[in-house]
Amino acid sequence: MRLFSKALNRVIFYRLPVIALCVFIFWQSSCPGIISEPLFPHDDKVLHFLCYALLAFLCARDLDTEKPLWSRAKIRLIAIVFACLFGLSDEIHQAFVISRTASPYDLFADCLGAVFGSLWFKKPGGH
Repeated sequence: MRLFSKALNRVIFYRLPVIALCVFIFWQSSCPGIISEPLFPHDDKVLHFLCYALLAFLCARDLDTEKPLWSRAKIRLIAIVFACLFGLSDEIHQAFVISRTASPYDLFADCLGAVFGSLWFKKPGGH
């Protein structure tokens, strides 16, 4: 029974936040764009950066729990690739949503955020 509870904890505390954020991003991208005045120039790029930094960080944290023998570099690289590919799929998805557009600048902000978020992740033990 102990093994089941450890696996369940791993899913609830590490995998579920990644899935929840992906679902939130997809849901948010499905909504028609809100036309309003930005708080500051390019505020949407800052939101993209922060969201995908969080996604890459959570993905790296989940991978570290799932694959404890992997190096920090491998975990970071996979987290970056996952977040960037998810960002690409999100931009393609937005191209089909009314009053939304796909933007290479948004994808760039997504990927830059993914790199930052993966670098923010510190593997316990430091390898």
